[in-house]
Order: sequence, then structure tokens, then C-alpha cells
Amino acid sequence: MASAMREFLDSSYLFGANAPFIEELYEQYLVHPGSVPEEWRDYFDRLQQVPGSSAKDVAHAPVVESFVQRAKRGELGGSLRTLPQEHVTPERLQVAALLLVTAYRISGARWATVDPLKRMPRPLQPELEPGFYDLTEADLEQVVNSGSYVGLDRVSLRTLLQALRDTYCRNIGFEYMFISDRTQRQWIQERIEPTRATPQFADDQKKRLLQKLTEAEHLERYLHTRYVGQKRFSLEGGESLIPSIDELIQRAGANGVQEIVLGMAHRGRLNVLVNVLGKMPADLFLEFEGKAAQELPSGDVKYHNGFSSDISTPGGPVHLSLAFNPSHLEIVNPVVEGSVRARQRRRDDKTGDQVLPILVHGDAAFAGQGVVMETLNLSGTRGYGTGGTIHLIVNNQIGFTTSDPRDTRSTLYCTDVAKMVEAPIFHVNGDDPEAVLFVTQLALDFRREFHKDVVIDLVCFRKLGHNEQDEPAVTQPLMYKKITQHPGTRKLYADRLVAQGLIGGDEAEQMIRHYRATLDAGKQTVSPVLSNFKSKFAVDWAPFLNSKWTDAADTHVPLAELQRLADRVTAVPPEFKLHPAVGRVIEARKQMAAGKLPVDWGMAETLAYASLLSNGYDVRLSGQDSGRGTFAHRQAVLHDQERERWDEGSYIPLQNIGKDQGDFVVIDSVLSEEAVLGFEYGFASAEPNALVIWEAQFGDFANGAQVVMDQFIGSGETKWGRVCGLVQFLPHGYEGQGPEHSSARLERYLQLCAEHNMQVVVPSNAAQIFHLLRRQMLRPFRKPLVVMTPKSLLRKKEAASSIHELANGSFQTVIPDTTTVEEKAVKRIIACCGKVYYDLAFKRTELQRTDTAIIRLEQLYPFPHKQFEAEIKRYPNAAEVVWCQEEPQNQGAWYQIGHYLRENMRDEQKLLYAGRPPSAAPATGYMARHNERQKQLVEQAFGKYK
Repeated sequence: MASAMREFLDSSYLFGANAPFIEELYEQYLVHPGSVPEEWRDYFDRLQQVPGSSAKDVAHAPVVESFVQRAKRGELGGSLRTLPQEHVTPERLQVAALLLVTAYRISGARWATVDPLKRMPRPLQPELEPGFYDLTEADLEQVVNSGSYVGLDRVSLRTLLQALRDTYCRNIGFEYMFISDRTQRQWIQERIEPTRATPQFADDQKKRLLQKLTEAEHLERYLHTRYVGQKRFSLEGGESLIPSIDELIQRAGANGVQEIVLGMAHRGRLNVLVNVLGKMPADLFLEFEGKAAQELPSGDVKYHNGFSSDISTPGGPVHLSLAFNPSHLEIVNPVVEGSVRARQRRRDDKTGDQVLPILVHGDAAFAGQGVVMETLNLSGTRGYGTGGTIHLIVNNQIGFTTSDPRDTRSTLYCTDVAKMVEAPIFHVNGDDPEAVLFVTQLALDFRREFHKDVVIDLVCFRKLGHNEQDEPAVTQPLMYKKITQHPGTRKLYADRLVAQGLIGGDEAEQMIRHYRATLDAGKQTVSPVLSNFKSKFAVDWAPFLNSKWTDAADTHVPLAELQRLADRVTAVPPEFKLHPAVGRVIEARKQMAAGKLPVDWGMAETLAYASLLSNGYDVRLSGQDSGRGTFAHRQAVLHDQERERWDEGSYIPLQNIGKDQGDFVVIDSVLSEEAVLGFEYGFASAEPNALVIWEAQFGDFANGAQVVMDQFIGSGETKWGRVCGLVQFLPHGYEGQGPEHSSARLERYLQLCAEHNMQVVVPSNAAQIFHLLRRQMLRPFRKPLVVMTPKSLLRKKEAASSIHELANGSFQTVIPDTTTVEEKAVKRIIACCGKVYYDLAFKRTELQRTDTAIIRLEQLYPFPHKQFEAEIKRYPNAAEVVWCQEEPQNQGAWYQIGHYLRENMRDEQKLLYAGRPPSAAPATGYMARHNERQKQLVEQAFGKYK
């Protein structure tokens, strides 16, 4: 019976989403075998015949229910039964033993002593008590089968109970039983249960551990006294973070990892920079004194800066990169993942064995920031997975001033969000550095084995305030009474090693004196840092520095090559049945290549990708409908309409351009903007030789990712010197689709423009997008490119281009008016961008106006002063310049580029506005009002002004 029950519990009980269903079926079978389906009855019959089973299994639901009812009646109040009760049968005792194993695996973390401050009493967890199962003291001496507990077989119940408490209720709390994959659960059990989660380290490892704790503690104390009152966001109270990261690097390097990208917020960042990455203390001291080794236009505070170095490990050099990070907690997470994915792509590291992401979080931010969930959701997808991330939570049990558990979150643990991706979670007491190293090794090995995320919850405290100028006792008097009495993790561990006779009484103090002397000298504290090592996978960014947006690029492609590429992108495998609508698109594209039809936007865009791929550039395109395109214009992924399997029957023509082509990846992303845009920024920042594009489903959907735009894309270069060529496609245009599907909020991007930090472009025809995308890669100019892409223009005949315009043209920052016969007769110049041009051109023809020129500003920033001024000079008698836009007056480009327009106008010329009136919403939701206002703004552009 015991073996049968063990097999049942091990494979079914409380495991996976189907567990309740299977449990219920099994109970029905035990009572009435004929009441369950035949296939299940056969399976359960075989279960009763497991070798070693001496008797048929009995239904355990009535047994468990009897325990519950006794508890309700107060008969199970103690840890053991004290009142005389009926005899506990061997079967009943065995069921209790197996239930105890399961209970401790599931809930033992509740009793784990992980809080160094011991602030909360041990919670009631009756299923962990023998009395819950109606057991007596004598029962504990009975021999039971330990079930699936690893390392024990037939032992006394007391021995089993002690083993469970040693494993699951000491300084580590394990949460993993929610994982549906039985292999992963068993792997963890086999690692922790035979040793009872007790680490065994060699003497030299323990001494290194004390050394890293000494460095962590005394860098903070050194800075505290040398730079009194300056913000540094101290790590004191969480010093075990440093040996944990150190162990991750050394162990990962020994296992073949060659690059690590680290993301973290400000808490402990300076400590990591000096004591992990090997930043020179002298350089850090200069930053405290307001000086910088590299002068940037704006720069950033010292606890936001990144760093990179090469560290020696048992497996060879490991390149470490600490990502630059703004104060927006957790937003660096997807950026790190994108950077890691780019590095893995460069190495052809498809499993993530060579490049490792590590993310350091705060407890309040991990539970509170939505981008954490978004980034976790990316981890298992094809387009964004990185082979698993190690998450280290510095859980100091307080978020700024919030520490009351009634306010901090709605979940039991700050880590509960990670359960959505079934990441194992290891809670560990920061005052037990050896336990910290134990779970660090466990986490890294799990990631290497299963290529999944893992979470280490380092429970510690914050010795000082949120920053060094803050007095935390004002709001947390009880917590800080405990903290002021705490001797510190380093002192506790040093005393432990002295008691073990591993070090002498003065050795710990000698470590302190030696470390402080190193700081006094400003020398590196990490040894060895490999100053002259350079990996063959390192990117040379030099060609992309100090370039100008005016640098020329030859973007034309010979007609014969365009037609060759067109043949490849319209080729379809034999026996591949296209949807009729897609078939028509493919046939039309063949006609476009032959010059029989003008090239539309979708074909021009596809040919731009094909030409870049043919030149060896990678292309990566992601967004919520990017394979097809939100408006079905792209059709980059073809689908066999007669596919028989869900994971087969797709074909991507752009992956079949030629033998030595670049890598083309198109991804229909998860329904996220913030994390996906952050990911693509990270990818583009690490790979200048790939055209990386993020496409919004509608342009204003990027609102949800505004922090990425503000903190990274718009200002990353001026703050941190980070060069990035990320492209954003933001569908924009007023077609009466309402407030949320009209405007990409052009004004917001223009407001961010300064110091030539990015490019904002509104292309209005197919040739323009072709040359624009090629220009982005062919120029040695890597700046973010924001493209207001069209919607209705995708299929507008007037916005199509001749194949010869792709073969011979170039991107035009300003498109001149080519219809005006007599330039001197022009009295008014209308300047515009985007879709409204076609409405204006139609109206001019309708009115037969020959005194009005219409010019298109295709690039709004950097503003093309030279080209715009040349167009103004073409019309010497034009007394008025009208800026016409579809957006409300307080939105769009008007307020942002008006001063640029005036700068290139003649003194006597008037600058006028034609467009919608100011509005709180971007657009109206009423089609009739939309049409009326569209008609009015076009008429206004040609009308009289007071």
C-alpha cells in the first residue's frame, strides 16, 4: 500500500493544473472502480500492482477529512495527541507520514527562519504538526516508509519529521511544489533533501566568503565617514548580496558562461561596482567629489552609471556588464534581457549557456512594479527568451517607508509574481552567508539544467534610511530598535569561524585593516581584473561615434538586384496553399517588381529588408501584429491554409533571400509595450549591425512604454554615452477612428528632441520608407529613429512609388512641390507632413489654385534647415507660410517646430496655422465631426487669414 500511495502522491497529489481532477477520479475509483472511465480504471489498476505493494490502496480522502473534522472540534489542539483515542492503524499512520512529506514541501517555508530581525511570530500551520493527523508521542516511534523523501527509506516517524524540519524550516525556505514539471521538482528534492539543505564548504571557501562580507561592509563604512551625508544608497544589512553575486560569476564561469549582464537599481550599486566588477575606488571617489572621467552633455549620478570589466574565473575570462539604469525601479529588467539576447545571437548561443542575465531587485519593487510581470512573461517565449534569468531580491522588508505587511502587498511573499512562470523560489536568511551561497549554487545549477528563471529572496534589512539623509526611525521605530542592536552579518559570521577554529581571533580585524588600506590607496579590490583582455565577440562602436546626421548614404539598389530580391520574397513553397487575400498580395508584388504596378508601402518595406539582409545585416522586427502587420500590409509570415499541426505550416520568405544573408526575425509579441520596447532597446544598444524595429499596434499604444522613451531612448546617449539605433514604427493618422487610434502623440517625441539625440520622421510614400530604412543602417549613424507610419496610405495609390524610385532615388528630408508651373506666381507656401498632404493636393486641384505651393517636411528632427530654406527661396513672392496639420493645435508638430520654420523664413513672411483647434483629447470619436473638421482644416489652409 505504501508504495502505491507513494507513487500516487508523487505523480498526482497537488501537482499541476489537473491535479484536483485526477485526485477526484482516484477517490471515485477507490470507492467504486466502475464509476471512472475505462482508460483511467486501467491506469489505477496498474497503480495497485506496483512492485512492493502489499495491499490494495485505501481511499485517503475520508482519512484526511477525519483529521480536518477533529481539528474543527478542537481535538487536535497540540502538536501531539494527548487524550486517549482509537488506535492508529498502520495504514492510517502511513498516510499521515506521506501527507507530512507533502505538507512540508508545500508549506515548510512558512516556518523557515529566514528573517534576521525575527519580527513576526511563527504562523499557525496546523498541517505541519503531528497532532493535525491525530498522532501521539508513541506514534512518532513507529517505523514508516518515507515515501518520495530523498535519502530516507523506512525510518521512525520522528526521524522523518526531523529531516523535514531540518530541510524545509531552517534558514532556507523552499517554494517549488507549484511547478507542474515533475522532473524539475524531483531535481530540487534530490539536491536539498539528502543533505537536509545543509551546505558543506571547504575552509578556503569560508574564508573567501568572510573576505567578501568584509569588503561589502567596510566599503559602506569607509564612504560613510569620508563623504558624510552624501547619497550612496547603502547595502548595509544586505551585505550577503556581494558574496552571492561573486559566487554566481565564479561558478558560472567554471560552467562555460563567458558573459554576464547585470541589472540592478541603486541599492548597493556602488558596492557591486567596486567589490564585484572591480571599478577603481579612486574613480568612485572622484564621482563623490563631483568630477567625472568622461564629460558627457548631461551625465548622471554615480549610482545610475554602468560599468564593464573582464574577471578571471576557473573556466576562463568572463565579461561583466552592469547596465546603466535610471531611478525608475525595475525598468532595467527588459533592457538587460534584450542586451543578453543580442549577445547570445552574436555567439549563436541558442540555449543561453554562454551569456547569463542576472537581475537584482528590491522586495517592494519586485511586488509593486508591473514591468516585473511583463518581463517574466517574456522569459519563455521564442522571440524574447534568454535561457533563464537569476533573480536576486534584496529583501530589506521595507519600501522607502512602507513596512507594515498590511500595506506592502496583497500577496504572502514579495516573490509570488514569479510563480506565474513556475520559477522556483528560495527564501534565505541574509545572516547565514553559507545558506546564501548554497541557494546561489542551487539556483545557478537549476537554470543551467532547465533554462528557466530562478528567484533568490535574500531576506535582510536596511541599516540606514532610504538614503543616507533619511531618518528611518521616524516611521519604523520598532524595526530600527532591532536593527540598531544587530551586530552585522560580517561580525556574526566572523565569530562563527572563530568558534570553529578556522580563523584566529585577530584575523577578521586584519582583513578589515587590509581592505581599508586598499581603499586609502584607491586601488582595485577585485583581483584579478583582466585589463587587456578583449573577446572576439566584442563590438567595435568606434565607427558609430562622432558621426553626423547629415552624413551621406547611397541607398539606391540596382533594378536587377531589386527584381532578384522581389523574386525571392514572392516565392512560395510548392504544395503551400495561401489564403486568397494573401495570394492576391503576392501576385500584386510580382507585378510591382516587373514595373506593371507601382510599388506600395508593404512591398517597399519588404524590399528594404531584403536588400539589407542580402548585404549581411540582421533585421529584427517585433510588435503585437508584426508578422502580418496591424493593417495586413506586410505579410512577412505566410501560413499554409491546409496545415495539419498548429506548430507547422508557416513560411518566412525573408529568411530565404540567399546563402550568406543576415538573420531575419519577425515576432508577434506578447501584449505588452513597456517590457517589449525596453527589450528591443537593450538589443539595439548591444548590436549596431542589426536593424531593430519595434512596431506599435497603434501609435498611441506606446504611451504604456513612455518611461522607456524618456529614460533610455531619448536621453541614454547624453546621460550615459550609450549609442542606439532602435527604430520605432508608430501608426499615425486621422481617419476617424477615435481618440485612441488616431495620434501617435508626435508632439511628445518632438518635445524630447535636443542635441541631435534622435530622428523623428513622417514618410509619405513607399520610396521614402525604402530609402529611410536603408539609410538607418548604411550610414555610420546610430541614433533612435521614430517613424510615424501610415494607415490609410498603405494602400493609397497616390502614395505608391515607381520601382525606379527605389532603384535610383534617396531619402528626401523635404519633398518639394513639383507641380507648380510658375514659382514667382506663388503667394502662399503650405508646409505639412504625412497624410494631410494628399488632402491638400486634392483640394488645390479642385480649387485650381496656381498661387499655392505645397511642400512636405518628411523629417521633423533633426530639422533639415538647409533643405527647407532652399524651398522657401524658390518662391520669392510668397508672403505667407502656412503650417497645416491634422492634429489639434496643442498637439502635433506645430508648437515644436514653429521656431524652426521661422528661422528659415524671410523677415517679411507671416507664419500661419491651419489645423484642428486645441483639444484635450487627440481626436473626436464621432465620424461626422471628424469629417467636418478635416474639411475645415484643409479649407483653412487655402483660405484668408485676418
